[in-house]
Amino acid sequence: MKMPKGWNALSMDMLGEIQAGRQRNPNITEGEMRPYLRVANVQDGWIDFSDINRMAFSLRELPIYELRSDDILLAEGQSLALVGRPAVYRGELPGCCFQNTLVRLRPAGQNPSFCYYVCYWQFVNGVFRRIAKQTTSIAHLGVSRFAEVVALIPPLPEQQKIADILGTWDAALEKLDALIAAKERRKKALMQQLLTGQRRLPGFDESKGRTIKNRHGNCPSDWSRVKLGDVTIESSVRADTISGGVVLSCTKHHGLVPSEEYFGKRVYAADTSSYKVARRGEFAYATNHIEEGSIGFQNLCDVGLVSPIYTVFKTKEVVDDAYFYRLLKSSLMIHLYRVNTSASVDRRGSLRYGEFAEIKINLPTKPEQGAIAAVLDTADAELRLLRTKREALDQQKRGLMQKLLTGKVRVSA
Repeated sequence: MKMPKGWNALSMDMLGEIQAGRQRNPNITEGEMRPYLRVANVQDGWIDFSDINRMAFSLRELPIYELRSDDILLAEGQSLALVGRPAVYRGELPGCCFQNTLVRLRPAGQNPSFCYYVCYWQFVNGVFRRIAKQTTSIAHLGVSRFAEVVALIPPLPEQQKIADILGTWDAALEKLDALIAAKERRKKALMQQLLTGQRRLPGFDESKGRTIKNRHGNCPSDWSRVKLGDVTIESSVRADTISGGVVLSCTKHHGLVPSEEYFGKRVYAADTSSYKVARRGEFAYATNHIEEGSIGFQNLCDVGLVSPIYTVFKTKEVVDDAYFYRLLKSSLMIHLYRVNTSASVDRRGSLRYGEFAEIKINLPTKPEQGAIAAVLDTADAELRLLRTKREALDQQKRGLMQKLLTGKVRVSA
């Protein structure tokens, strides 16, 4: 590590006071009840105050664990990919303390914002992952190991300048995050309105505002009320009848994915002859996990293979698949899966095709289905563009951090 002129190589414990958080003990009830932060509250550079727990702290403990503005909190116990993830407490919740799943760095004699960027750089650069110790699925940063991490530290005026520059990039990223969140909310509301007929696209509304009431709300009078079995056909083709095929898994958020690519290793049986075939254009769901939204549309390969416990089906001509997939992943449908799974005759927490086929839906004409799917596709494309822009901006910021925090590029204070 080449030393820039005027800089010093300092360990983390030379940047300020390092303290582990208070262990949560439900048996301790005496003391002052205080809100506290845990690892779930520390996100990527910011603190989530939407879900705050409370516990009792004694008068002796409060001076040790009470947070101050500009304290830096790092994930002590987390997955290996997230161990050491830092955020800065800005005094948003007065009287707040912190739990032992976090480590606190309280800068002394250094610029607090610069110290945060030093921690963040060690996190994204993999330093914390390399020093962490893993037990089962949790990696631990370790107070003593963190304290010994060495970083290059410039004089205070240069620290301030570097923090100001990187802060400008963070402000741009925050604006993009806020825009993405707003677009996601708008898309979610639009999807809810279009899939239920609360909002109609121009040229399709022949109901003149008339609706038909059913147990799940009102349905436009020009929409059909059908069972899933009326518009789908189960497929039970076995893998031993074909050659080749890619093994797929169904996920809650991403639908069907190549199994080995998603998990990074082989998690399925060596003998796949009993697996089911899911051809391109067919649907598949995990029979015992559909109530979580684990249903997917097979548009990844010509021939896919899924576990025997999956259900595979295709749609009839009256259905637009792009629309249907969005409907099947909607919050209303997930609710219906849960209700019908609970009422399943086999009582084993699964929803077989026979029960799935009995679920009723409101279905617009196929042209309207296609138009709704196109509107939602446009919203998705806009979100993808924004996320791509954010990823590029974040990569540029990381490149700038590498230059500024190593002294390869110097700034005038």
